[in-house]
Amino acid sequence: MTSKLAVLAALLPTLALAQPPASEVAIDAEPHHHLVLENAQVRVFQVEVAPHAATLMHRHKPDYVFVTLGAAEIENDVAGKPPVSLKLQDGETRFSTGGFAHIAKNLADTPFRNVTIELLQPGPTTAAGGDEKPRELPGATITPIFTKDGVRVSDVRLKAGGVIPRHHHDAPHLVVAVTDLSLRSEVEGQTATTRTLKAGEVAWIPGGITHTLTNVAPGEARLITLEFQ
Repeated sequence: MTSKLAVLAALLPTLALAQPPASEVAIDAEPHHHLVLENAQVRVFQVEVAPHAATLMHRHKPDYVFVTLGAAEIENDVAGKPPVSLKLQDGETRFSTGGFAHIAKNLADTPFRNVTIELLQPGPTTAAGGDEKPRELPGATITPIFTKDGVRVSDVRLKAGGVIPRHHHDAPHLVVAVTDLSLRSEVEGQTATTRTLKAGEVAWIPGGITHTLTNVAPGEARLITLEFQ
């Protein structure tokens, strides 16, 4: 009996190595990822993982940007690599190079929520951070975060009544609401409109417009913008 146990003990490491990896699914088949917008340049997913729950092993093919909604503590288990624990702040925005599969585990007592934006037409890459400084405007601040794959990502904050004066967008941009938003857009030659978004919702804004933007909500508005070159 002792010899059989010894043989079994010797085989256990080999058997463990022989186990197949966790099944892998495409991101749009992962039940915590919900597709909310798709066009030629992006696919956008709203992600929510319950406290102490985890996603399935899923693959990220393109590069992507993710915007965290609410403070979070997660474990990132990338296939073939040791797990990494991350503490993320509300509105924290990061870039990830695609071509990997992982499981995201929520370590916190609150839901882990983010908006994941796949970049379908990657362009030139610029190092994160850069030399750009925040732009201070009347009641508003625009802070560049990074430019990656030809996409310029900024953190925009407007106080109640804050205004971003007349400016032009050559190319389209994506808005990700970090807080609830109520923004009045005055486009040249058109009637002013007010766009309302809940935190975590997104809006695709076409290029070729000149407008003024005003926060008409009673509190601060915070949004992340992705400007496409």
